[in-house]
Amino acid sequence: MKVLFTGSFDPITLGHLDLIKRCSDKFDEVVITIFNNKSKQHFFTSQERFELIKEAVSDIKNVTVDVTEDMAVNYARQHNIQTIVRGLRAVSDYEYELKIASINKHLYPELETIFMVASSDYSFISSSIVKEVAMYGGDISDLVPKNVYVAIKNKL
Repeated sequence: MKVLFTGSFDPITLGHLDLIKRCSDKFDEVVITIFNNKSKQHFFTSQERFELIKEAVSDIKNVTVDVTEDMAVNYARQHNIQTIVRGLRAVSDYEYELKIASINKHLYPELETIFMVASSDYSFISSSIVKEVAMYGGDISDLVPKNVYVAIKNKL
């Protein structure tokens, strides 16, 4: 089974990577798709995120990376993907993700959303927190892949 793992990944974190690795153990193919959330101001360009993620997952054989400007539901339909995997860190994530899963199901009835609970080691990590800590000079080396750590430090 092919699954879609979506997000803005600005930047990708060790929490994201943990979910991606767990997905790669359970599914035949994992397609990481970088979406540009137009309501967010991005730290990295979509091309930079693509390169960072591609390097971070290079050792996982059944994972591919793509970028799109389209909605996840349209991307899934166009690529004949019928399952989206989303990570949950807290109850607040569930409320938001349930709304997204419901509208996706309405727009593409064959699409199922699977929720995976974040590992406790990573449940507090978000891309927003990583960026904020980094901007104030805090240590993020144990929150993101090494290549992302270097890229953030270089960009700051």
